[in-house]
Amino acid sequence: MAYTEERAFELVSAAHERGRLGHAFLITGDAVAGGERLVARMIEMVNGGDDDVTSGLDLFGEAPPPEPKTLDELEGDLVSVVRPEMKSRRISVKQMRELEKRMYQSSERDKWKIGVVIDADRMGVEAENAFLKTLEEPPDRCLMLLVTSSPERLLPTILSRCVRLPLMTEEAREEYEGERDLVEALSRIAKNGLGSVSGALTIKAAFSKLLDKRKSAISKANDSAYKDEVATYKQTTEGDWLKRREEYYKALTESEYLLERSRYIDILIGWLGDVVRAKVDVETLDYPKQAAVTKAVAETEDLETLLRRMEALEKLRGLLETNVSEQLALEVGFMKAFG
Repeated sequence: MAYTEERAFELVSAAHERGRLGHAFLITGDAVAGGERLVARMIEMVNGGDDDVTSGLDLFGEAPPPEPKTLDELEGDLVSVVRPEMKSRRISVKQMRELEKRMYQSSERDKWKIGVVIDADRMGVEAENAFLKTLEEPPDRCLMLLVTSSPERLLPTILSRCVRLPLMTEEAREEYEGERDLVEALSRIAKNGLGSVSGALTIKAAFSKLLDKRKSAISKANDSAYKDEVATYKQTTEGDWLKRREEYYKALTESEYLLERSRYIDILIGWLGDVVRAKVDVETLDYPKQAAVTKAVAETEDLETLLRRMEALEKLRGLLETNVSEQLALEVGFMKAFG
């Protein structure tokens, strides 16, 4: 299971609070930047941030939330960072032996020595073997954090000694955040009950805004893929082929958008389903974090009305598969479902 950066940090924090923090973590995923952010947060978690916040007090004399530091800013006596440096983009045996030496040096009391390996798959067998001793016999209060988008290139002996934290891809993260934002918007608008015209139109506006954001992300990704093909094949293929690829990506964008639109309607149906489940005292929910709101809405609606609202969304989904105006269909459908 892949995690958002926030969820991965919650899991690590919980383990740290219980005194069960592992000595080595392998953070994987397509977005190395997300892995570096998680690493920086883990470092500040175990060693603490800056204590002096008096210079940053607000007008009420309170300290604002601290600005998270980057990995580069955290590197120092307690934090060693290894990255590929050679022209071949490899991590050398010398780099790993130097890291191992630093891990065994004494540190301040109650502080952790932390070793970070970025693009860990670039170590190669010799460098990995040089690193194994630290993983097999870690010194006290030592934390090793490996980041890679290609964990399959690492030795099994490395993999077996690390706690794996797979992060969501950028696309999966956007899908997750879109679902979360839609559910939160729906709960925020509906917390005072359903049945008003203004409430229905506000829900529709939030739905359209989030859907437009996803459509833009889909279009951007496919435009980028097409431009990459043009750059690669423009000099070696006929113009007709690139024209067909352009049409392909346009059709792909439309197809993926329609799937996302249907998925967003599924989210609305799932939320209303939670209201129905609350009405009939079923504990299992699709969105348990919204339980207080869905329960409150259930207390203001009868079961027949709730089922009618869900049916209206199912009819909206079918209507959108015809040539009807999307915005008109959404407006009418949301009025029936939430008005």
